[in-house]
Amino acid sequence: MSVTITASDVNKLRQQTGAGMMDCRKALVESEGDFEKAIDYLRAKGQKVAANRSDRDAKEGVVIAKANPDGNYGIILVISAETDFVSKNEDFMNFGLEVAELALQNMAADVEAIKVLPMQGATVGEKLLEMVAKIGEKIDITRYEQVNADAVIPYIHGNYRIGVLVGLNKAINENVVTAGKDVAMQIAAMNPLALDESSLSEDTIAREKAIAIEQIMAEGKPADMAEKIAAGKLNKFFKDNTLLHQLFVKDNSKTVAEYVKSTEAGLEVVSFRRVAIGG
Repeated sequence: MSVTITASDVNKLRQQTGAGMMDCRKALVESEGDFEKAIDYLRAKGQKVAANRSDRDAKEGVVIAKANPDGNYGIILVISAETDFVSKNEDFMNFGLEVAELALQNMAADVEAIKVLPMQGATVGEKLLEMVAKIGEKIDITRYEQVNADAVIPYIHGNYRIGVLVGLNKAINENVVTAGKDVAMQIAAMNPLALDESSLSEDTIAREKAIAIEQIMAEGKPADMAEKIAAGKLNKFFKDNTLLHQLFVKDNSKTVAEYVKSTEAGLEVVSFRRVAIGG
């Protein structure tokens, strides 16, 4: 069964990947309109494409990252809106900050738990509906993440466009805060997929290996050699896309893991969350 590929589909893939229009059309035709497969197709053909990350899920809004006073628990909350104009509205911003503080104080389990929290004589959910009526746009809590660790460092980047939480294995002190903020800025800028290779899903690793083998075979290399070369490409993928193996942006002579340990003996990053608006 043939699938109709529209100009809108081609443009969407082009915006996601940065690849050319004709290449995007061919990729969509070959993958029968499946965007994930089309991205893999482009990469297998050797094209460098922009990452298609799951954190790009809200068109507009604000991302708020906060930690509790003890510094061992933090949350990221996204309040989404339809337009940039609303996301910069002072009432909208204050509402988001108040909801985030309520979620943090109550250690809310999920979005639904946040919506039933009491707020100014009503619930958060009811206040959301009031904001919708007042502003005239769809407004909702569209993402909620939590981190528990000995130390949790929050970071907000780009006028509430990106929120990061970094969990570390030692209680809050000056060195931990410094390291946490530096790592949070690294995460905001470099957008790692996972903490290390063990944190990546088997599907992600298998997908990267398959793409690498297809690239190598297309160059005319035999299958046994392709396996060996693919292992090297996979290691390069881990280095580029997992936080602890990435080169530290402020000092390329160290990995992120090495930098963190240099700030305090035994200090390690144990978890992180990153959420972005719009990508």
